[in-house]
Amino acid sequence: MKMSDLRQMTTDELQQELTNNRKEWYNLRHQGVIEQLENPAQLKKNRRAIAQILTVLREREMNEQRGQSAPAEKVEAKP
Repeated sequence: MKMSDLRQMTTDELQQELTNNRKEWYNLRHQGVIEQLENPAQLKKNRRAIAQILTVLREREMNEQRGQSAPAEKVEAKP
């Protein structure tokens, strides 16, 4: 899932997606231990998805602490 798609989801939807991904990651790890994992790249993709969801949730948390509802704008350095 793309970051732009994740940013459009509600916080509740992100929490649900995170729960589902963590359960899937647990099952994939279990399959890897008993050598039934068909595609080891699934582990990496799943870990990345979890990290992306956590990143979006943390961005929202930081914006709330700053009192903003939108992501912070980049400040360009002056030469």
